[in-house]
Amino acid sequence: MTAKILAIDTSSEACSVALSTGAGDLFRHTDEPRKHAELVLPMVDALLAEAGVALSDLDAIAFGRGPGAFTGLRIAAGMVQGLAFGAGLPVVSVSSLAVLAHRTWREMGWTQCHAAFDARMGEVYWGSYRISGAGSVELVGRECVCKPEEVASHGAIQAESSWNGAGSGWCYQKLLELGTGPLQHCQPSLLPHGLDLLALAQTGFAAGELIPAEQVVPVYLRNNVAVKSTKHS
Repeated sequence: MTAKILAIDTSSEACSVALSTGAGDLFRHTDEPRKHAELVLPMVDALLAEAGVALSDLDAIAFGRGPGAFTGLRIAAGMVQGLAFGAGLPVVSVSSLAVLAHRTWREMGWTQCHAAFDARMGEVYWGSYRISGAGSVELVGRECVCKPEEVASHGAIQAESSWNGAGSGWCYQKLLELGTGPLQHCQPSLLPHGLDLLALAQTGFAAGELIPAEQVVPVYLRNNVAVKSTKHS
């Protein structure tokens, strides 16, 4: 049975909210930087009203935990924590890089994606993923934040063919010169989407990967250069 989940992602320029009602998925998505704080709650209210459900009717709330824009991550974490506390709901925390990788599979059919966000200060947030189906994303190597020329070593990836690139981090020419193997396609303008967060949250919910509201925190990677490989399937 499909869980009823509200998903919120404000880790990038996009403000994206999605809702699984058990009978189908609804979403609101807009690319309006610096307006997340004023947009996200009305978007949530609109989705709940459209679905005819109350927050307390849901099974969980999911959020894009990062890495990503510091302000956006704080907005999502604060919003989700408040909503989860008020409704007594558990939370599913999902990598925003994994969300982007899943979007490339959903929209373009990619099964291997190097997801990269511009982390500013001459660095990128990085994660390499294999996607095998809806809600099934496997991290290859490690998520990290580093200079573009250091991605291969920090991300623990090997040069392979048949990979694609997505995300704003690909604005750095040095990434295109890396020994990660030739890219088949590259979409630097692609952003995380609530529907993909929702798909990964469904997998996490089914696996019991839930946290209480008080444990909701953004993941910046700045003070945690690498995280262990995880698999959603």
